[in-house]
Amino acid sequence: MARTKAPTRSAASPPESETPQSIEITAAAQIDVEAAAGEGTAALPRFKMVAYTGGAMRVAGWRHAVILDLAGLDIPSQMRPIRFSHDPASGVGHTDAIRIEQGQLIASGVVSRDTPTAREIVTSSKNGFPWQASVGASVEEFEFIRDGQKVLVNGQEFAGPVNVVRKATLGEISFVDLGADGKTSVNVAAIAANQENIMDGENKDNGTNNGTVMQTKPETAQDDPSKVNGSAAVEDIRAQALAETSRIAAVRRLCAGQHDEIEAKAIREGWDSTRTELEILRASRPKAPAIHVHDQNVSTQVLEAACMLTAGLDEPEKHCQEQALDLAAKRFRGGIGLQELLLEAAWANGYSGRNFRDSRNVLKFAFNPGIEAGLSTIDIGGILSNVANKFLLEGFFSVERTWRNITAVRNVSDFKTVTSYRLVGKDQYEIVAPGGELKHGNLGEEQYTNKADTYGLLLSIDRRDIINDDLGAITTVPRKLGRGSGLKINDVFWTIFLANSDFFKVGNKNFISGADTALTIDGLTKGEVTFMDQVDGDGKPIGVMPAILLVPTALSAIGTQLFKSMELRDTTASTKYPVSNPHQGKFRVEVSRYLSNAQYTGNSAKAWYLLADAADLPVIEVAFLNGQESPTIETAEADFNVLGIQMRGYHDFGVNLQDPRGGAKSKGEA
Repeated sequence: MARTKAPTRSAASPPESETPQSIEITAAAQIDVEAAAGEGTAALPRFKMVAYTGGAMRVAGWRHAVILDLAGLDIPSQMRPIRFSHDPASGVGHTDAIRIEQGQLIASGVVSRDTPTAREIVTSSKNGFPWQASVGASVEEFEFIRDGQKVLVNGQEFAGPVNVVRKATLGEISFVDLGADGKTSVNVAAIAANQENIMDGENKDNGTNNGTVMQTKPETAQDDPSKVNGSAAVEDIRAQALAETSRIAAVRRLCAGQHDEIEAKAIREGWDSTRTELEILRASRPKAPAIHVHDQNVSTQVLEAACMLTAGLDEPEKHCQEQALDLAAKRFRGGIGLQELLLEAAWANGYSGRNFRDSRNVLKFAFNPGIEAGLSTIDIGGILSNVANKFLLEGFFSVERTWRNITAVRNVSDFKTVTSYRLVGKDQYEIVAPGGELKHGNLGEEQYTNKADTYGLLLSIDRRDIINDDLGAITTVPRKLGRGSGLKINDVFWTIFLANSDFFKVGNKNFISGADTALTIDGLTKGEVTFMDQVDGDGKPIGVMPAILLVPTALSAIGTQLFKSMELRDTTASTKYPVSNPHQGKFRVEVSRYLSNAQYTGNSAKAWYLLADAADLPVIEVAFLNGQESPTIETAEADFNVLGIQMRGYHDFGVNLQDPRGGAKSKGEA
């Protein structure tokens, strides 16, 4: 794996949106375990590996394939740390020879660390486990080869688009259990047979094991000239291992848990204590206004933020983390297109294509994050649903919501009919007799029902939207679904409210008509009296006050005047006129265009209503499944016979009239 903190860009580098934070070049490895003979010696297991074959690799965090140019690879020393999975705490050993041959990186060394990881490496190798190798290096300069161009690297010719790491410094090499290049090999040799193995216990293998790559052969000076004196070589190795352990301990002591990045880099690149202390001092100096370099890796949060910024969602900081917004703004400066969004998700899920031509496979990978096990994944369905829900709510709240201001809201857990009871009749407190015994009240016989139903709609983003790279499709479609939900709840609510001829009627003592019921001071007075004269089942006052004046659009102005004006003058009939407005500030005015719409039974441009506060005595109630007042949107890949993306919006609610004593209707005319 090759990783970079602050790469230097060459003239042919890609745009900033392509700047890598880390790359990972992993190679499959074959492991041979050998034993060295030698009386009285304690030889350590050795390894030999082809760590990198020089080819192009698909690397996480880089948009296009990556090639490590071995001609520009700096090898600071022949002794580099060997770890497991690039973890400084999981040491394995060190190299003693590193070279480049025929466009490949080859390394050999010893398993010199006495750690559980090192013992696991040797034991697993003897058992035939196919260990693989991974190279860790800091990137200093890279070049982007564009589509249509070719480049010769490591003795091979590659066609763009591809990234070529021109300069890098080798840090360490790791054993890993999963790689991407099956052309490499690693040989690990154990100590002499019949000798106590200080790495993995007793050596029980004295020959070839069932055709695996474990072998037993004596190690001679011809195999490795440095092993002429076995004991001396072992002592040197131990001294080197001790020096490395001491160096790492010194680095950690200086960093003291407060400089994690410096500590990791110092251990990885072999800094001594002097270099480490100098870097800590530099990092501690006061700085000018900081330029923060954020992680450039694409994540679900970054892609969501990019979509919202591109679509122009109001106040995106309310929906996304600030860091995700910053990363999205830097990586996708010109905005993100629908194709690019789908490709980013597909690449993260293992798609190896370079463009959108194979759109069917792009969609398959984008919507199936588990299709390639072991890879970091992005759930494009979740991203689209999250983004779409923001615009769904915009559409939902864009339509009239007067219904919400006059209704009671109930939370239901299923689609069954629910029943409400009203405390009427014998619900007054009774005098408590000596001894303190309280009498039982009752709920009475009056009950009201409601139940939730599901309303929904399916819309699609078809192939044309995808080919046109129209990100607006994932904002326009949800807005339509949201608006459709808002219109539907209005339609259901006002259909039920206006079909009230058997609810507001003379028999219920909550309906008045005649020319004197028009909305004026006198008409409003008559309506108020009608409301307040209502009684319960025992003929006693209900004790609830009117709070809302509900009017159609034609009566909006007079309704507002009656609520706000301190005086109203009318001299058209006579010279006598009222000066003060007795209803000023009494009743909150709510206006709905549905009240006078000819498509609804019971509509009128002159009728108006006085209603109690819904929390006191509701005239009408809306039930929402699980308390979800806004609609839900879900996104998925379209059916096989449709190339595109499907979105479905649904809303679970129910509406029903409740207590007729919670309101009074004035016809407003004869």
